[in-house]
Order: sequence, then C-alpha cells, then structure tokens
Amino acid sequence: MTDAKRSLLFSSPPDDVDAVHEFLEQVWQANPGVGEFDRMAFETALIELAANVIQHASGEGGVTCVLSVTSDANGLHASLSDTADAGGVVLVDRAMPGELSESGRGIALIQALVDELRYERVDERNVWTISKAPQAIEPPPA
Repeated sequence: MTDAKRSLLFSSPPDDVDAVHEFLEQVWQANPGVGEFDRMAFETALIELAANVIQHASGEGGVTCVLSVTSDANGLHASLSDTADAGGVVLVDRAMPGELSESGRGIALIQALVDELRYERVDERNVWTISKAPQAIEPPPA
C-alpha cells in the first residue's frame, strides 16, 4: 500500500453515489496493493455512508460533501464531511434489525465492515470517519 491521500468534492443533487464509485476506482488504481477483501469491505462501507448522507441530509438545497481517502501501512481511512444540519447522531454498536425491517441497517452494516466509525460536528459540518486495518493474509495450509 502506498501512502496516498485523494479527495473528492461532490454535491447532491446532481451527484450521487456513482461519483463516489468512480472516485474509488481511481483510489484502487493508485493503490494496487490493497487486498480484495479490504477493498470490498471498505468500499461497501463508504458507499453506504455516502448514500445515507445523501438520503438523510439532502434538504431543499441539497448537500455538499468533501470525501478524503487515505491509504497507508495502517490501512484505509476515509473522512466524509457534509454541509447538512446536525442530525443529533449518537453512534453506538448496533445490531442488524429484524429481517422484515425496512430501515436501520446502514450504520450496523458500516460498523460490521470497518474497524472504526466516528461522527462529530465540526465548524457547522458533519464529519464521518471510517478506518479499516489491513486483513492479515494467512498462508495456505501445507
């Protein structure tokens, strides 16, 4: 993994999670050493986070976000800040809701996929941070 930081500024509307997918394609091209499982778990968590922000934070004026992704020897890290109103978010470990529930899976899914999920309100912005350490690869049995 090379030490690299990349950033994306996007606004919804007109942008949506496709902009984040395209951005992550560039991140993976610049970091070919990221393992497939780490990439899949991190990307799924980050797309879920971006989708939640877009869905729940978009008011009449929409929402503007700055997404930064860093990869280093300690793993993958992302910071997503948005211009939405404070949502009174309190992060606790969450279990998946029942199979018939129609909502409430986003935060639980993100927490299951990454090692750390944080939220704080900084200078009139919501700041979400996720981190994922590299998965240790075990050698195949002899």
